[in-house]
Amino acid sequence: MNLTKLEEIGLKNVGNVYHNLSYDELIQHELEKGECTLTKQGATAVDTGIFTGRSPKDKYFVDSDPSNKYIAWGDVNRKIDAKVFAELLVLAQEQLSNKDLYVTDVFCGSSAASKRSVRFVSEIAWQSHFVKNMFIRPTSSELEKFKPEFTVLNACKTVNKKYKEHGMNSEVFVLFDIENNMAIIGGTWYGGEMKKGIFSMMNYWLPLEGKLAMHCSANVGKDGDTALFFGLSGTGKTTLSTDPNRALIGDDEHGWDNHGVFNFEGGCYAKVINLDSKSEPEIYGAIKKGALLENVVMDMDGVVDYEDGSKTENTRVSYPIEHIENHEKSLSAGHPENIIFLTADAFGVLPPVSKLTKEQAMYYFLSGYTAKVAGTERGITEPVATFSACFGEAFLPLHPTVYAKLLGEKIDKHGVHVYLVNTGWTGGRYGVGKRMSIKDTRACINAILDGTINKSEFRTTKTFGLSVPNTLGDVNPKVLFPREAWKDESEFEKTRDALAQMFIDNFKKYQTQDSEFDYSAAGPKIGE
Repeated sequence: MNLTKLEEIGLKNVGNVYHNLSYDELIQHELEKGECTLTKQGATAVDTGIFTGRSPKDKYFVDSDPSNKYIAWGDVNRKIDAKVFAELLVLAQEQLSNKDLYVTDVFCGSSAASKRSVRFVSEIAWQSHFVKNMFIRPTSSELEKFKPEFTVLNACKTVNKKYKEHGMNSEVFVLFDIENNMAIIGGTWYGGEMKKGIFSMMNYWLPLEGKLAMHCSANVGKDGDTALFFGLSGTGKTTLSTDPNRALIGDDEHGWDNHGVFNFEGGCYAKVINLDSKSEPEIYGAIKKGALLENVVMDMDGVVDYEDGSKTENTRVSYPIEHIENHEKSLSAGHPENIIFLTADAFGVLPPVSKLTKEQAMYYFLSGYTAKVAGTERGITEPVATFSACFGEAFLPLHPTVYAKLLGEKIDKHGVHVYLVNTGWTGGRYGVGKRMSIKDTRACINAILDGTINKSEFRTTKTFGLSVPNTLGDVNPKVLFPREAWKDESEFEKTRDALAQMFIDNFKKYQTQDSEFDYSAAGPKIGE
């Protein structure tokens, strides 16, 4: 690589530049440097340090024109002054100067009309490996003429000791300068910051072009029917979209433009806590040479104990999508026929499957509901409702209604069917009822995808007003209607109304006087 390219971004006296290394070369580097260990399955494993997840409170955007007119400022999108960014950029540049560096060039977006070219610079081999896994790998000819439209400097080994003076949250910083097409990372080694950082940028760029950026997985059937799966962590998004009978387009981040649906990435990033080769054979089989495991526990022989969450419950693996045998090679497909919103309702109130109207689709998209359960975080003994707009609020630089409006327009234009699928609890809340069986959930998903659900007669539930099939294959009818699955009907009604109130309270933020986007009438109504 031409060193002047690195000098242009303020890096000095750079040593060896390892530019777009192969997997074999990266694995050799990370093993020789002691960054990773080799597992019996052939994958490499890394510990990401004290941070085993993202640091959302340490993410900032530079307050500059014109992007500051579009960004929805608040708790999710924090402002930082351009002078502070400039100061921390010098800190990052000093950290990466006088070092051997890994430079990785990738694409984000498989659509020729919508993709972006991104360059990552790091002093750590496994971080280069991570982004090579996660993004779209250019061909040799594409690399020859590659010009980065956005650059990420990952200076994770440095920290901001002046963070209090700068009015920031901690020594960690994940900063975006939209006008100058650059991001800098310091204080955290977690690879997911790079992945989700570029996702945040795609969520900024694309809607301004009338294209939808989505936190969802996608697959396509043999007849070309595309399905999207939206859902927060733990709802089954990756598992349910990885289907031996359908080609995987991608497991996490997609765009929807005039040509159809396209993956932002060239790899998958799956949770592996309690991973089982029988229930998730495709993901288990993808953990081989080239895959990169994070924060797992293994024995002296390199055998991973996927049930051990002592380092973190957020154990993960990144791997190239080619590791999934049945994947869509173009990483794209036509406009979707079905959209599925996944929720893990730990209150045991929502039906396993409901067909939504267009207005309900807007309501539940903006609500982005799931529930945390006891054991996932210290101090949680009862289910806790989580609302994340568009099923990915942490990654939305623009106001959530911008994305919802685009989704609504596309649902109308392409006649898309939308469903709400509960992968959570039935027969009672967490601790009383039981988790929805994967067999029943698969039956619901399959009925949606093959269209047989539309042959059912539907009944509308009280309070939430959801349209539920009376029968669905081998699924127990009592499971289809949660009220009938609970032993104590009055306890069900009390829990249902409490959850309904949570939805109503959460949605009030979209009910401003001048709002042209109020879908509260499509939400639950207590007493009805």
